[in-house]
Amino acid sequence: MNDRPVHLIVNDDLERSRASVFFRLILAIPHLIWLGLWGIAAAFAVIANWFATLFAGQSPEGLHNFLAAYVRYAIHVGAYLFLAAQPFPDFTGAPGYPVDVEIAPPQPQNRWKVAFRIVLAIPALMIAGALTSGSARTYGANYSYGLASVAALLAWFAALAQARLPRGLRDAVAYGLAYSAQLDAYLFLLTDRYPNSDPQRAFAGLPARETDPIRLEVGAGLQRSQLTVFFRLILAIPHLIWLGLWGIVVFFAAIANWLATLVRGQSPDGLHNFLAAYVRYQTHVYAYLFLIADPFPGFLGRPGSYPVEASIAEPRPQDPWKVAFRLILGIPALLLDSAYGGLLLAVAFLGWFASLATGQMPLGMRNAGALGLRYAAQAHGYLLLLTDAYPYSGPTVPVPEPAPVVSPIGL
Repeated sequence: MNDRPVHLIVNDDLERSRASVFFRLILAIPHLIWLGLWGIAAAFAVIANWFATLFAGQSPEGLHNFLAAYVRYAIHVGAYLFLAAQPFPDFTGAPGYPVDVEIAPPQPQNRWKVAFRIVLAIPALMIAGALTSGSARTYGANYSYGLASVAALLAWFAALAQARLPRGLRDAVAYGLAYSAQLDAYLFLLTDRYPNSDPQRAFAGLPARETDPIRLEVGAGLQRSQLTVFFRLILAIPHLIWLGLWGIVVFFAAIANWLATLVRGQSPDGLHNFLAAYVRYQTHVYAYLFLIADPFPGFLGRPGSYPVEASIAEPRPQDPWKVAFRLILGIPALLLDSAYGGLLLAVAFLGWFASLATGQMPLGMRNAGALGLRYAAQAHGYLLLLTDAYPYSGPTVPVPEPAPVVSPIGL
């Protein structure tokens, strides 16, 4: 992780004080006021830093340190407000907060990239909109409606109930903060390294989650046919029609599966397999439509038939109470699924231009889109009673390959 000039460090223990959580917005008001005042000074510093870096080819150390402290403080405030950390931050932006950001010292920068920094940052601003809808920056300090905001809202209820934050929700917030820190540093000319949207590289220590009953397996290919990319929406129309027709049957199958699972305590094999095929096919179609994969998918949702695959476990016993109230229990998952859908749309839109220009989908955007697809598969599988394991809301890393077994010589 330290190969990046701007990276997030997460040392949070997930424990939360209910009183602090309940009054978190009120407690954060002094920080939001100070962040706004500091932001006014930072705006003038950014202008000065732009001229200085344009002429000298490197940010002056004094301006760099001032703006780096502001970015760190903004992340501290965002982590506190969004419940990604528990301690009340100090007002200096000094390192040491449980959710912190490290920013490398000034490095030489390309003057052309400096001159057109605002224009170059437009794609990154679009992704930031889906992740945070503008986190703690000089231009507004607007906390609303991105992935991190939805995760923070759900985390508020969870922390009040448990005095502890679910790791997935904490990590979803941290993912948004990690990208926000990179974007702010890029905009403020603290680095000319473009923000990386790859959730697998957001911060160190992400889990592999190899025991999840619904997982996403993603092939390594990033090459895209520029011709099929250009006509991707038109090419996907037959699949979207078939997905809608299949969805009508799935509606009735889901009702039957709910009744059967409520009585038997486990989804019947036939209904489970039919609904699992639908979730797999849905994943194939959206992976194709949103450029997460390139081949034209089949129409049957067969296992192992597509580079982006929803791996769904066999039926397992389920808690009858969770089955009875599945629609109500699934409301938070649907809210987060909608937020991840916004991220998926953003990376698909930007990936369309990138793939047309280069014939390749950027790895970071592919992985960000795959995260949205994985959460959608888990959420839909949960609602369709394919599993009673709640969708994991944070980013993960690929399940490591098992080490090969080496037999002793002669055996």
